[in-house]
This record gives sequence, structure tokens and C-alpha cells, in this order.
Amino acid sequence: MAPLRSGGLPGTLRNRTYEIIFEHDTRAGKIFDVLLIGAILASVAVVMAESVAPVRSAYGPQLRILEWAFTLLFTAEYAARLWSVDRAGAYARSFLGLIDLFAVIPTYLSLIAPGGQVLVVIRVLRVVRVFRVLKLAHYVGEARILAAALRASRYKITVFLISVVSIVVVVGALMYLVEGPESGFTSIPRGMYWSIVTLTTVGYGDIAPRTPAGQILAALVMIMGYGIIAVPTGIVTVELGRHAGASSPGLRCAACGHRESDARSSYCRYCGRPLSPEAA
Repeated sequence: MAPLRSGGLPGTLRNRTYEIIFEHDTRAGKIFDVLLIGAILASVAVVMAESVAPVRSAYGPQLRILEWAFTLLFTAEYAARLWSVDRAGAYARSFLGLIDLFAVIPTYLSLIAPGGQVLVVIRVLRVVRVFRVLKLAHYVGEARILAAALRASRYKITVFLISVVSIVVVVGALMYLVEGPESGFTSIPRGMYWSIVTLTTVGYGDIAPRTPAGQILAALVMIMGYGIIAVPTGIVTVELGRHAGASSPGLRCAACGHRESDARSSYCRYCGRPLSPEAA
């Protein structure tokens, strides 16, 4: 998505609204972001408190009023964001735009689906703006390295997951055949459920093999589980090291710590401070 731009001319209310909501280098922008994060955390706390039965019975109406107040506040804020940007549709389809939208939908959803307001906890995702407020932009760069490593690992992880699913299906069918309904393995899907629980070393214990053959198979699955858990970790770790090494050359900003790989850059893309070879 292209960088957002103000939809109004300099000095207009629309432009000023854009500067306050989207810009974080100004005093007003910083204050707005801090207040927004505080409101987000408070609204999530209200929803969490309402889920506690004693608190709900004592303060239910007050909590609902607060919940609707926060929802109306965030609805107005979302509308202001759409109004102030140059391309409202592009912002609405962006990651942060979708999160902003999903943050206000659950309360309205509760009008037709009681209990839907618990999804309001999605709002906590909006605190990612804390990276801008606290000038932690260099963490965003590290997050991009992690995302790149995950993308590079997707094919290997896909093959790995297909192999795991195949093992789960085979073992589930074998346990259904060996143990049968007498031991709780009433169907192949039930056996697959047991396979997943055992292979991931969770072990709920709600169903367990009772025959010697089933116990031997279970022991093999348990041992296999320890090896399987380490596979995706190793795949991602290798790719993470590769991408981190590839991004190491370049200049480092002394102000925010961001490492710039483009040697032609003169200024930090996150905080705007000058870059110099001595900061590498």
C-alpha cells in the first residue's frame, strides 16, 4: 500500500485532522496516540471485567454503558481516519484499517448475536501504534526480517505439515483398528484427535490406549513427537539467520538503531536523522 496522504489542503480542517491522527512527530499527534492507546486498553479491560460473573452481576449496566461509549468513540475515530486520508478505500483495505474496523464491529454485532461483544478484545491489536509513539521503529525492521524468514520457510513448512497430517491420519486409523470403541476410539476422527494430542506432547488423557499393541504404538508416537516439534523451529531459525545476515551490511541510525541496508540512503527512513558510515 502506498504511503497515506492527507486528503485536504494545508491549513484546512481535514489536513489538520490528518496530522493529528496519522502524524506522530507533532505534539498533538503524540498526545492523540497516547490517549488512543489508553482508551484501547481501558475498553479491553471493561470487556474482560464483564466476563467475570461477580463483576458482571454487580456492575453489568455500567460496564455496558462504558463499552458502548468506547465503541462510539472508536467509530467516530475510524470515520475521521477515512475522511482525512486521500484514498479512503486504500486505508480501509490496509492491515491497520481492517483492525480499526474489526475493533468497532463486535459491539454492534452483539445487538443481533448476544455475547459477540467479547470479540472486542481484537482492539488490543491496535496498540501496535506504540512502536510509533515510543520511537521503537527499529523493532519494526526486525519484525520485517522475521516476516521475510517465515515467507521463505512457507514451502518447507507446508511439506512438513502435510507429512504430519499424513502421520496423524495413519496413526488415527491404526488406533481405531487396534483399540476400538471399548477404549474410547469410537471413530477414525476420534483416533486422529488422540494422535494430534499425543504427537504434540499435550496429552490430555481423556482417552488412552489399553491394549499392549496400542500402548506400543502410543510410545512410538510420543517419541516421534519430540523430533517433530523441533523441525519447524529449525527451518525458521535457518531462514532467520540467513535474512539477518543479508541485512547486516549498511548504515545504522544512532538515534533509533535502525540498520539501513541501502548504502545510498542519507537519512533514516523511520526517524529522519542523518546516517553516517561511522554509525554502521
